[in-house]
Formats: sequence, C-alpha cells, structure tokens
Amino acid sequence: MGKKEVKTNAMRILERMHIPYEYSTYECEEFTDGIHVADLLGLPHERVYKTLVTVGKSNNHYVFVIPIETEIDFKKAAKAAGEKSVEMLHLKDLTKVTGYVRGGCTSIGMKKQFPTFIQCQAEMLDYLYVSAGKPGMQLKLSPLDLKAAANATFADVIHE
Repeated sequence: MGKKEVKTNAMRILERMHIPYEYSTYECEEFTDGIHVADLLGLPHERVYKTLVTVGKSNNHYVFVIPIETEIDFKKAAKAAGEKSVEMLHLKDLTKVTGYVRGGCTSIGMKKQFPTFIQCQAEMLDYLYVSAGKPGMQLKLSPLDLKAAANATFADVIHE
C-alpha cells in the first residue's frame, strides 16, 4: 500500500475554497531559510515568498508575505497596517500565536485571521511559492488566490 498523502491545514482550506494549487516536498531535518528551500527545489528565487509575523505598537499581530531575497521595511509595514510601528514577533511566540512553526509558517489558516499583506510586486506574477504550513512542504498558487485564501491586501512593505 502506498504512503498516505499528507495534507496541511492550508491545503485543506484551499481545497474547501476550490482554489487550485500544487505542492512540493523536500527533506527538512532542521530550520532552512527560503533561499535554501528554493535552491533545494530548483525554484526561481523571485517567485518564492516567506511569511513574517509582526506585532504592532497596539499589540495586534500582522502578517507580511515577501520575496525571500528581500527584507521587510518596518516603516512601510507599519504604515500598511495603520500602526505607529511594528516589530518581528518573538520566535518563542510564533506557534502560540499562529499555530505554525518556524520554517512552516504560512498566511493561510493561522489560529486567528490576522491582517495580511503580500508584497505588491507579487500581483504581477502568474504564480508564486509559499510554505504549505509545515517544514518540508511548499505550495504553488496564483498570488490572487493566495490573496483570497489569506484575506490579504497587496502593499509595498520591503526595502528598495
């Protein structure tokens, strides 16, 4: 008998929403950054996005989905979120806040629906890759479908 297909919460949500996606798996023994994941899977870096979780001055949480080779601009991110300032969520709080672990965090299906922002250049792509919600798994889907699934907004939130 074949190995049972592993589905993440994000994949189940996409299926419930009738959103088409593909997924890839890779061997993951420990935390790997997005660039390493892209290289392992032979994916173009400009199409692979990472998910960052922040906390605002108000203590509200915000999610930012940005290209792996870029850095978040905290001033732009705060402006997009309507906050005075935002900073990265402490790693120790990631699972408690999102339900996901480092290296497997995705904007789809977090414990709570947080305001989510996707770097605006993604809107021009026909597809991109994001974590499937588990280390070792990546989703390929259209940016507009990701926007719908994560109830997100496109915004410019990275350093030039």
